[in-house]
Amino acid sequence: MTPEVMGERLPASYGGPCDATVTTFEQVSRTRAPASGRESQVGKLLRTWRERRRLTQLDLALAADVSTRHISYVETGRSKPTSQMILHLSDQLEIPLRERNVLLLAGGYAPAYPEHELNSPPMSVVNDAINSVLEGHEPYPAIVVDRHWELVAGNAAIAVLTEGAATHLLEPPVNVLRLSLHPEGMAPRIANLGQWREHILYRLAHQAQATGDAALRELHDELAGYPGASPHAQAGAAPAIVVPLRYRTLHGELSFFSTTTVFGTPMDVTVAELAIEAFYPADAPTAEILKRLAG
Repeated sequence: MTPEVMGERLPASYGGPCDATVTTFEQVSRTRAPASGRESQVGKLLRTWRERRRLTQLDLALAADVSTRHISYVETGRSKPTSQMILHLSDQLEIPLRERNVLLLAGGYAPAYPEHELNSPPMSVVNDAINSVLEGHEPYPAIVVDRHWELVAGNAAIAVLTEGAATHLLEPPVNVLRLSLHPEGMAPRIANLGQWREHILYRLAHQAQATGDAALRELHDELAGYPGASPHAQAGAAPAIVVPLRYRTLHGELSFFSTTTVFGTPMDVTVAELAIEAFYPADAPTAEILKRLAG
C-alpha cells in the first residue's frame, strides 16, 4: 500500500509493432474515417475530460507528443483513435480506470481493465493487505471506502466513532460521509462541526469535479443541505492544511487527524477505487483513551 502514484509516461512504441514506419502515437492513430456515432462519441468524451482538466488542445497535444490537429480530428470524429491512443490520452488526462473502459467501449474496443468483486479469488492478496493494514492500525480507527465513500471494511476501533448514531445510518451500504455529517449520525458529537463540515464538502466537491461522477455531486448537494455550517466559513475556500476531528465521547473528547492511502499502480477497477482512511491521535490524551479502551 503506497500513496497514490501517477501513471508513467508511455513510450512512443507502446502497443504498436516494431516497424520503422511507426514511430509516434499520432502515426499509429492516424487512420481517417468519416464521423460516425461511435467515433464521435469517444471524441466527445475525450473533449469533456480535456475541458474538465482545464487543458487546451495544444496543452494535451504537447503532453501526448502528437499534433494539435490530430487532437482536433480525434475529438470531432474525423480520425478514429486506436485503443493505444485512447489509453495514452487517458494517461495524460489522468482519467480513472472505470472511465477509461467507457472510452474504449465508445471507440469500439474491449475494456482494458478488469473489475473483480472483493470476495473473488483473484482479490485474496488485496484482501489480505487490507486486513493487515486495518488490524495493524489498532487501537486507532481505520476504514476502507469505495469511490462513493461507502464503507467496505473497518477495524474494531471505529466503534468509538459510530456509537450513538441512528441505526438507519449504520445499515449497509453505509456512506461514511453521510454518517459523519447527518444530524442523527456523528454530527452532534463533533465539537468542531463547522470546520469539519467545510473540510468534507471541499474535499467531496474537488473529487466530484476531478472524476465527473454524478453520484458524488448528488452526495455533495445532500450533505451541503445538512445543518452545521460555520458562520465564519468562506464559500469555496480551501481548508487548513490539517483539519482535526474533535469528537465528544463518554470517555472524553478525542482529537484525530487522518491520512488517505490508495494502492499504487492499480490495474483493476475495484482496486483503483479503494482508499484507506486512517485516523491518528492528535494529542496524548486521545492516544491514552484509545489504548485504554482497546485493553
